[in-house]
Amino acid sequence: MIKIITTEDGSHSLFDEELNETYHSTRGARGESMHVFIREGLEHWLSGNQAEEIKILEIGLGTGLNAFLTTQFANQHNQKIHFTSLEPFPIEKEIYQNLNFFQSEEERGLLLKIHESDWEKESRISSNFILQKTTSKLEDFITSNSFHIIYFDAFAPSKQPEVWSLENLKKCYSLLEKGGVLTTYCAQGQFKRNLVEAGFKVETLHGAMGKKEMVRGIK
Repeated sequence: MIKIITTEDGSHSLFDEELNETYHSTRGARGESMHVFIREGLEHWLSGNQAEEIKILEIGLGTGLNAFLTTQFANQHNQKIHFTSLEPFPIEKEIYQNLNFFQSEEERGLLLKIHESDWEKESRISSNFILQKTTSKLEDFITSNSFHIIYFDAFAPSKQPEVWSLENLKKCYSLLEKGGVLTTYCAQGQFKRNLVEAGFKVETLHGAMGKKEMVRGIK
């Protein structure tokens, strides 16, 4: 069973009772996503690169928070973004329609549009943001595209070790363009060693919402 919980910064997350795991940091869902994926992923890449359309791959759509914040960034900065998100286990309507990430009815509509867009095809969420959702698992994901940024936001390695396998990290490396980045909340030692073996340059960074560390991998 999945239920909505409120994190310390007031934003919602979800708790999966079967996995005994939350979708975001209990210290702050929105704060964690902003730090790990927007600042240390998207904004970091933009600080040294530019593209007419930034291509992002997300491992784990989950609540849609990362996609929501990235859409807002695209709109605020007039930056075109193509966002591909993998989610083998989409959340139900009665869950996503009650999340509190928005501050206006316009933002609420944006979050609903993300969740209610068609699967396995491109959907224009805004003039600057195209979303393509797929229920494919990372190990089964097939694409001819390459990406500038990967948001690696799967459940923790202790809960879904197969997602964090060396083979999947090698696949992520191959999907990135040169100079591309993979960013994640996880700073587990074996994960970092696997990133290095997959070819990444690994940076251990200050974590979000009181967490000591997070990781960014660079191709």
